Amino acid sequence: MVHRLEDDQRLPQSRLTVFAVVIVVVALGLLFGFWRMQVLETRYYSKLAERNRIRLIPIIAPRGRILDRHGHVLLNNYPSFSVLLERDSPQQVQAYLPQIAAGLGLDPAQLAGQVSQAAGLPRYQPLVIKTNATPADIAFVESHRADIPCLDLLMVQRRQYPPDDFMSHVLGYVGDVGPEDIARSKGRFRPGDVVGKTGIEREYNNLLMGVDGNKRVVVDSRGRVRGTLGETPAIPGHTIQLTIDENLERVAENDLAGKEGAVVALDPRTGAVLAMASRPGYDANEFARGITPSEWKQLNDDPEHPLLNRVIQAQLAPGSVFKIIMATAMLQSGIPQANYHVFCPGYGVFYGRVFHCWDKYGHGRVGLHGAIVQSCDVFFYNVGQQLGIQRIAYYARQLGLGRRTGIDLPGEEPGLVPSAAWKERVYHRPWYPGETIPVAIGQGATMATPLQLAYAIGGIIDGGVFMRPHLLKSDDPTVEIRFPLSPSTVDAITEAMYGVVNESDGTAAASRIKGIQFCGKTGTAQLVSDQERKRLGGGARFQDNAWFVGFAPRTDPKIVVAVLVQRGVEGAETAAPIARAIIEAYYREHWPQQYAYLAPPANPAKPPAAGSAQADNN
Repeated sequence: MVHRLEDDQRLPQSRLTVFAVVIVVVALGLLFGFWRMQVLETRYYSKLAERNRIRLIPIIAPRGRILDRHGHVLLNNYPSFSVLLERDSPQQVQAYLPQIAAGLGLDPAQLAGQVSQAAGLPRYQPLVIKTNATPADIAFVESHRADIPCLDLLMVQRRQYPPDDFMSHVLGYVGDVGPEDIARSKGRFRPGDVVGKTGIEREYNNLLMGVDGNKRVVVDSRGRVRGTLGETPAIPGHTIQLTIDENLERVAENDLAGKEGAVVALDPRTGAVLAMASRPGYDANEFARGITPSEWKQLNDDPEHPLLNRVIQAQLAPGSVFKIIMATAMLQSGIPQANYHVFCPGYGVFYGRVFHCWDKYGHGRVGLHGAIVQSCDVFFYNVGQQLGIQRIAYYARQLGLGRRTGIDLPGEEPGLVPSAAWKERVYHRPWYPGETIPVAIGQGATMATPLQLAYAIGGIIDGGVFMRPHLLKSDDPTVEIRFPLSPSTVDAITEAMYGVVNESDGTAAASRIKGIQFCGKTGTAQLVSDQERKRLGGGARFQDNAWFVGFAPRTDPKIVVAVLVQRGVEGAETAAPIARAIIEAYYREHWPQQYAYLAPPANPAKPPAAGSAQADNN
């Protein structure tokens, strides 16, 4: 039998059939895929191709400027750079993160978390990973464009705060938006955005923030820009004007230098805040540059609490300034009568306990006018006993204490007006009559902020019309409380506060101003009783707080000033002179020829580059 070679090389018919079917299926699959890409999903793949060569570069809108009442610039911007991370290729970005963190001095874990938070954003939308690039950062990005093509630089307008902590608590500061802010913004904020964190920056963030624009650019395979396709310009934030008078603000801050305390000046007719200073302060530029964790910890751990705005957040015993509240309650209620007199031997005995007057020799026979002028504690002990805690609490609240004033700043504290109901609610114990005695001179559990005291005194001398304090100049004056006071009450309070400064035996007679009807009330509030101070070893940390609240002129007052100097010992010595300096500056500014004789500030300001209830002494 002959074996033929061609028979061995011939494939079986079944195998040829299978092979042909596979070829047909593959061809049909390819044809279907091409048809789907070219017909059904043309737009989708066109967008993907477009993104491979077109990049969307954000144009960050500058925040609005902040001006004082006269149009002087308090807060502006300056050009700076931020570092962008392009996220077109997530795997590539993840591979570069360690090198990027090392080159830019970033914490690797924080950078990874920031990238993770932005995972839900479109990939073509870049992420700001460093808001204030240093020259070294800029050099790193420029020198690594070839091997780290996902890095880029973005020109931005950075906040330039005044130097020397000027107005730090009023203006506030900005910082990177947090996860909570992003969640609440309903898509408005993105990771890397900058928003106001405190002060005016936070209160009016929506006005100060502009609307970001963008630029569509053509890039090559290394991310280098080769052309521009179009641009949507950014819309800058609104410029806002405050009621603050920069000149008065500088006088207040200069006079508080080196002290712990607060100053606030209001126009009682409108509620406009003319000056607001709190010391010590902080440098808001550190936040604009990007504060480090160690710097943040140092600020928070500082025993002097530089982040605290004492004007609206220092809740302290008001001392003898509270006697104006007591006097108003006495005159309005008729308990006791307006002609009421007591004899002050330097102390009083109430409910079996001895309560001392600040003057151990006593004031002799004294009525309401003399008790305010000389700040007699024994007189007000007796008034407090007759009024009772419920009536005291009622009038104090009606006159603006124990509640927020409604000022347009975040973080205002309400203070505290004690009452029987309050004690029962908080301590689950009844109020004892003896506890009313220290409250009558602004001690005990009574707490107020400097703003509340200025607000309360301003409303009293205006006949019971309390205007809401505000910092935005365009705000319309708003009556916060209307508690009508009789003209006789207002006259008696005004004359007594005039006597405090202008009568020879007034506690603030040293602060009298020639030719100006300057009125006020001093106060000195204990932090602890004398016995407790001795037990704790004394020292400056337990020295009394000094208060003064004053206004001018006597009729139709145009300015009211509240001053707090913590551990300032006596209001007459440390707080009243600061108020006097602000009043003088106010008169010099508004009537320069008439009051040209007034001395200029001692330190002219430089313009910015951008058991026993030991009574109080007065």
